Amino acid sequence: MTALDAFTAAAVLLAGGLIGATGIGGVLVVPALTGLAGLQVTQAIAASALAFALPGIAALWWLARSGAGLARWSALLLGALPAAAAGAWAVHSVQAGWLLSAVGVVALFSGARGLWQLAGRRPAQVPGRELRPWELASLGAGIGLASALTGTGGPVLLVPLWMVLGQPLALTVAAAQVIQLPVALAAGAAHASAGALDVALALYLGVLLLAGSIAGQAAARKLPVPALQALVSVLLLAVGLWFSWRAAAPHFA
Repeated sequence: MTALDAFTAAAVLLAGGLIGATGIGGVLVVPALTGLAGLQVTQAIAASALAFALPGIAALWWLARSGAGLARWSALLLGALPAAAAGAWAVHSVQAGWLLSAVGVVALFSGARGLWQLAGRRPAQVPGRELRPWELASLGAGIGLASALTGTGGPVLLVPLWMVLGQPLALTVAAAQVIQLPVALAAGAAHASAGALDVALALYLGVLLLAGSIAGQAAARKLPVPALQALVSVLLLAVGLWFSWRAAAPHFA
């Protein structure tokens, strides 16, 4: 297993904390592993992909205990798993630049919308109806496929879409963590079959992400909803700018 220094481990813990508090934060892991630890991009992507399964399992366990209705989350997972597997196998033969652009646009729109609501002293969210199981399965399939094709985590796509659909913020964060599980398992299996997965490193990263996620969840429960919405919205704007730049960068290379 590749050894990680204290700074890299702290960065991964921070990413886990953001995952637990907002559902977003996984996008920090690969840059931390490549920029701080000097790992190859392919090695970092493969290890981090599987590592996200641990906070995903923890989130699913928490939802099962909270009485939030495990059946509806099962529909989300069952929709995402086969689609993520298909995307993981097709990723090398599909041009995903337009998908990165779409991720950036949706994230920017959702982040701006959230801050606009706060600035206008509007309700934190316009309540939406509860999604049916088939709708959750369809949403999971779309997110699983797009996540695998673009190399992004499920939360980056799910959080802005969930907010646009008017789902409660607490459920938005929980769903974002749960969606990591099928995406991580599918992507991890694809990387393992290609011989690119360092399982020991992935497990170590998973433990760090899990510890950070638990701390982040505890911190988020103490934050007022407007403060949490502001944090999520700012992170969405940052993510939207990042993925818009990633999509545009090849055209200026």
